[in-house]
Amino acid sequence: MATPESVLVANRGEIAARVLRACRELGIRGIAIHVAGDTAHLALADEAVEVPSYLDGAAIVGAAQASGAAAIHPGYGFLSENAEFARAVARAGLVFVGPDADVIELMGRKDRAREVAERAGVPVTPRFEPDAVPADAYPVLVKAAAGGGGKGMHVVRGPEGLADALATAAREARSAFGDDTLLIERYVEGGRHVEVQVFGDRHGNVVHLFERDCSAQRRHQKVVEEAPAPGLDPQVRERILSAAVALCREVGYVGAGTVEYLVRGSEAYFLEMNTRLQVEHPVTEEVTGTDLVHWQLAVAADEPLPRTQDQITCTGHAIEVRVYAEDPYAGFLPQAGTVREAWWPGGRVETVVEDGTAVTSSFDPMLAKIVATGDDRDAAIDAMTEALDETALFGLTTNTGFLRRLVDSEEFRAGRVDTGFLDTHPEGLLTPPEVPEAAAAHAARLLWPDAGDGWRLAGDAAPVVLPVVDQAGERHEVDGTSGLPPGPATTDGVRAWVAVEGQPWVFERPDGTRRPRAVHAGDAEVTAPMPGTVIAVEVTEGQEVAAGDRLGAVEAMKMELALVAPHAGVVTQVAAREGAQVKMGELLFHVVAPEAEEDR
Repeated sequence: MATPESVLVANRGEIAARVLRACRELGIRGIAIHVAGDTAHLALADEAVEVPSYLDGAAIVGAAQASGAAAIHPGYGFLSENAEFARAVARAGLVFVGPDADVIELMGRKDRAREVAERAGVPVTPRFEPDAVPADAYPVLVKAAAGGGGKGMHVVRGPEGLADALATAAREARSAFGDDTLLIERYVEGGRHVEVQVFGDRHGNVVHLFERDCSAQRRHQKVVEEAPAPGLDPQVRERILSAAVALCREVGYVGAGTVEYLVRGSEAYFLEMNTRLQVEHPVTEEVTGTDLVHWQLAVAADEPLPRTQDQITCTGHAIEVRVYAEDPYAGFLPQAGTVREAWWPGGRVETVVEDGTAVTSSFDPMLAKIVATGDDRDAAIDAMTEALDETALFGLTTNTGFLRRLVDSEEFRAGRVDTGFLDTHPEGLLTPPEVPEAAAAHAARLLWPDAGDGWRLAGDAAPVVLPVVDQAGERHEVDGTSGLPPGPATTDGVRAWVAVEGQPWVFERPDGTRRPRAVHAGDAEVTAPMPGTVIAVEVTEGQEVAAGDRLGAVEAMKMELALVAPHAGVVTQVAAREGAQVKMGELLFHVVAPEAEEDR
């Protein structure tokens, strides 16, 4: 299989490491780029070049020329679907590992892609103009015409919410993609996100590699993906697979791509096309026995596809979960911090996070992808729960415990999860779990290592009660003679970190002074949920607000985070200033309830 002699990977994190590993496997010189201080993905690089930004196309092309690269692999995100960047790569005499710039421009925009889909006979949902949405059309979906990743996407359930959704989506799209063009389409309630992996070459060949189900989402961003899609009607499967191939032939598609659909029962509607490799490509690789990055590099060298359609089969089942630095029990807010210890399971894990890795709010919060397989779906789910039982990132808040609860839930096991599931079924899954006694017992044995055997005379060991205190200040007294359970755990002698079913817990020895923090019922400080920029201040001091009223907004990690009143009352302080950079936890607003105001 012919491949380029040297490839510059224009990305960071796990996908950069993934492509660099493929380069090493194929004997290709792999060149990495990085910004100052972001070096975790460089281990497999033969050469590394510092650039000002992962979005600085000119600097990246210059780095490729200076390092002697023959091709540039964009990964996903950043400039991977930027047609101007693809053109700049071609003008420099380099190979862009992906489709032609004109195809990226055509299919990378949801509005133009809709038109192509209609020409190819692919069903689409009704579209509306902002000033002409019929009253009976709701709910509708407002989404950015450019980009992807769920940014600039909002469900609107009534006309009263349309203006705010349009304004917010436009701000998010402008910030993330530099383009605030929006679409309004009918929102299909209860729909599943099913997508088809496609691949084309420059010899006229186009194939599909079956489908994936990516319905488990939060904020319109995927958290669990699987292949094949469970319970999919065979006729619907055949229809979306053939339509995806027809769509690619319509535009002369070359390279890896994904055609996304919204499926409900026997209905299937075109959503968009991603003109790049997807985050969730490993599940397709696992069930088809392929290496899609190897395929990309071969096609970039003008080789024909390694397999014909008849040679591609789907065997077994694969599931992938995305490990994010975020708090699922606080609205999935992104988190930052340093990983004290990283515990990863056996099997396939795509990550560059290890002990001591610093996670900042400067980049996407995805830390890793864990992939599990089985002969069937039940076996794959069991393998995934076992993998998450072995996973922990101590020192950093992540979603691992939530992922474990989700994949082992009755609804997920039964294949009843649609794209709105986490928004409409939060009970249980999004309720903060209670501290399990197993976690407290494990922590106690770590914090009191010499107190576990009791006193033995002629009989059995006497009970030993060991006290520990959890993060909320609650005291636990556990039996110190119990055996040490398996699972991720560590201690520094003062604190103990323990994970049970993927959920991490922190304990310490009681010092006699620690108490649960008291909060005044009528007082509320609204603080920055994470480091970012204040993009809106919508109240003034002395203004009365109702519970849930919007006070302002902070932008972080290309996401707009609304700041709302926790209860009805009076705004007594507005510390937020539009355009200001704020730290996590910084006071932005203060809202006092009427009864609390009377007591002062």
